[in-house]
Amino acid sequence: MQKYIDDLLTLAIAEDIGDGDHTSLAVISPEAEGKMKLLVKEEGVIAGIEIAKQLFARIDRHLEVAQLLKDGAQVKSGDIAFYVTGRERSLLQAERLVLNIMQRMSGVATQTATYVKALKGLRTQVLDTRKTTPGMRALDKLAVKVGGGGNHRMGLFDMILLKDNHIDFAGGVEQAIIKTREYLQATGRKLPIEVEVRSLDDLKTALRVGGIQRIMFDNFDLPATKEAVALVAGRYETESSGGITLENLRAYAECGVDFISVGALTHQIKSLDLSLKAI
Repeated sequence: MQKYIDDLLTLAIAEDIGDGDHTSLAVISPEAEGKMKLLVKEEGVIAGIEIAKQLFARIDRHLEVAQLLKDGAQVKSGDIAFYVTGRERSLLQAERLVLNIMQRMSGVATQTATYVKALKGLRTQVLDTRKTTPGMRALDKLAVKVGGGGNHRMGLFDMILLKDNHIDFAGGVEQAIIKTREYLQATGRKLPIEVEVRSLDDLKTALRVGGIQRIMFDNFDLPATKEAVALVAGRYETESSGGITLENLRAYAECGVDFISVGALTHQIKSLDLSLKAI
């Protein structure tokens, strides 16, 4: 995951600074030293402090961060996450980049924490999805972890997930599973297999064919989910997805599924209000 973060920081710096921060170059002395604070302006869960430290170091290795809070801390308006000191030109170059990253990550972490809280006392874990901003996935998924959630697959490369379109193109659930097992054997890859089922008949087929690790119940209502969990009877991991909101999340978890994947953790979020202010 660090490689994706490194690449993202490189791109972020390049697109924002380009051939120079000409505003700061025009009005700030190269020798001027200053100090800034990361100020929280609303309640939530802070995330991205460790990434901000990496960014400061990329901008100027002489910048010094005095960290007061850790990623995952519950925060309120008026809290200070850290102080950073060093060359004023460097501080100004880093300002917007740090805020863009931390505001989004904190928004994702805050959203995730809300969903996790709704499942308190239950064993079901809430997971993210691939519904992330292109290029930002590593940070989005890191923020989900900070908020107490779990990560689904990173991409198309680290897990087999047979979704509806794969199944339809392959000719059905049975054919899709068989072809997948043949592919993994032929290529020598050891990837977990998850199959998405759209009906109890699909589920029964997946159970008969076997050779999988997880079954996803796609857009099942609550009665169907309870029946599906009973049919699986602990033989495979179970996951619910589709049509699940914060309001019905706990009801689905009480059906006994192991995981609930929620795209809204990363694609329907409100960034947390933060500012980086000169002192």
